[in-house]
Order: sequence, then structure tokens, then C-alpha cells
Amino acid sequence: MTSSASVAGRHATDPPPHILVVRNDKLGDFMLAWPALACLKAAAPEARVSVLVPSYTAPLARLCPWIDEVILDPGSRAGQAAQRQLLARLRRERFTAMLTLFSTPRTGWLGWRAGIPQRLAPATKWAQLFYNHRVVQRRSRSAKPEYLYNVELAEALLRVLGRSPQPRPTPPYWPLAPEVVQSRRQSLVDELGFDAGRPWLFLHAGSGGSAVNLTPTRYADLATAVDSRLADAAIRPQWLLTAGPGEEPAALELRDSLAIRGLSAALLPARESLAEFALTLAAADLFIAGSTGPLHIAGCLNRPTAGFYPARRSATPLRWQTCNDETRRLAFSPPQEAGESDMAAIDLEAAADGISALVRRRAVAASAS
Repeated sequence: MTSSASVAGRHATDPPPHILVVRNDKLGDFMLAWPALACLKAAAPEARVSVLVPSYTAPLARLCPWIDEVILDPGSRAGQAAQRQLLARLRRERFTAMLTLFSTPRTGWLGWRAGIPQRLAPATKWAQLFYNHRVVQRRSRSAKPEYLYNVELAEALLRVLGRSPQPRPTPPYWPLAPEVVQSRRQSLVDELGFDAGRPWLFLHAGSGGSAVNLTPTRYADLATAVDSRLADAAIRPQWLLTAGPGEEPAALELRDSLAIRGLSAALLPARESLAEFALTLAAADLFIAGSTGPLHIAGCLNRPTAGFYPARRSATPLRWQTCNDETRRLAFSPPQEAGESDMAAIDLEAAADGISALVRRRAVAASAS
């Protein structure tokens, strides 16, 4: 039901707003847009929300409960014919407003040429000239999580549309019915022979080419340390190694390294699609990875996460924080005196302590429920 506050500044007979949200870059960035999408739907449930995304993230966009329509962006390298088709599509849709979460001159130009009356984006670079509403954020300072910057932009757009932002939605931003999660877990029991009574720790050693990560050897050190701590507590975990396209060699290297140390780990067989891979992550009791797309999928699902980040200002644990509940989130990075990308400087013993303590707490809570 729409609150009286949300209709202030508009007539009851006004048509529902049609909002275009642009997040047409990488997977992790797109997953961190889901809180903003949830924010829009909370304040304007009758609004039609479309997203402009690349074909790579489109399968996940189609699963997002806050999205009504997916529009494929052919990208800046596509030919003129494809660009004209996209522009014609945007014009046909007759959008009320456009919310650009990551601004580039091309997307700003598209919104302006499409005649979208209300266009809002961060006030960065000269691309902001294409927008009639701009919000100063200074994201390069990394003072807030990326998903919170996105939420603030969504709230600003709602005010432009005469809506009062509602209390901010809380995790999970990708809610799944319990039976869906149970089905995913049962699939792994059937496929890999997993014991449903033990904690399942997923480990993703790939980087997707966009994030500095631990080496497979360092991940093997970490897994060995975590396993020994949990074995001492009689909570022996099961390890599942995940990999994206082209990352299988790193996962195989990690599996072999763990085997040498006497630790058995299964390799997740390739899934038929990114959407199937993402839904499999709902079965994890803990997901361990660098600051990559899969880590942010797990966060959006509100699965417990342990992320490894460089100390680089633009890639800090705060800026690229997962959007799961605070009690389910761990982050590790090099000390200040180390090089900003010196992942070897991360204290793996401290990381193993934190991860094993989180797994123990959740195991105790599960046994008490």
C-alpha cells in the first residue's frame, strides 16, 4: 500500500512512474545495486522499474524481485546500428526518470537523446552535463559502502519524483524462499555426496580479472588453518571450490594443494548459466573470496561472507563491503604499512580465527534452533 507521504507532490490520477536504472558494468557492481532497487520499490511499489545492463548480468537481473524489465546494453563498442536500436527502444518506453548509478558520457547522452524528463546521476566528470539532477558523492574517497552510495542516489530520485523514501530495506536484498535454498542444498547432497549435517564452506580463488586476490597457495594455507580449528571443535567443514569461466585452473591448483595437505575439497561442476551458479551460492554456510562478483552475489543472498581486499583506497573493505547483515560479514586486508596490493601481508592466522569463530557461532545457533 502506498503511504500518504509517498503521494505528496503528485495527483492520484498520475500514471505510475517508469524508472530506468543504469548499472551496465561488472557483476559485483550490479549486485551492489540491488539495495537501491529495493529502495525504489519500497517507496513506489507501483512503479515500473527497468534496468539497462550488459548481456553478462542480464540473467541475474531477470531473477531480481525489484526489477520489472531488463533492457540489454550492447556496449560502447557496438556498431552504430545497435546504438540506434537502443536509443529507439529507450524512446519507445517513455520513461519518467533515469537513475544512473555509474555515470559515463555515453549513458548520459542516451538518456538525454531519449527525452527522459528526469535524469539523475552522481556529480562526477563531464558526463554530469547530460543530467538535470546531480548528487555530489565523492566516491573516490571511499567513505561509505558502494551499495549505500547507490541507495542515496535512489532516495534522491524518489524525492525528485515527489516520493518520500521509506525506511531502508534490510538484507536479504535477494530473498529466496526456504524451499528454494533447501532444494539447492539437496542438489549438492545428490551431486557431490555432501553431508547436510556439516557446515559447507565455499571458496572462490578466482579474481575475474578485476580484483587483487590471494594466490591459490595462500588460500590453501587459509583453508588448512580454518579446517584445523574447526576440527578441534568437532565441527569439521566440507569444502567446495567454485570458479567462473577461465578460473578453473586456479581452482584445480587449489584442490591439488589442499590434497597434498590432507584436506579434501570438491570442485563445483560447471553450471549451465550464471543464474544457476548464483543460486547454488545460496547453499553456502560461508562464502570466502576476494572482492569479486561471486562474493557480492553471496552477500546479496545474505549468506555469511569472508572477503579479502587490497588496501588500495578505491578498493577498501568499506567501499566494497558486501550487502549482507553485519553479523554475517568478515573482511581482511593488508596492514597500513604494507603495499596497497600486497595480499601476502594479510595475517592468515587472524583470518582463520575470525572465520572459524563465525562458523562455530552459526553452528551453535543452528543446533539451538
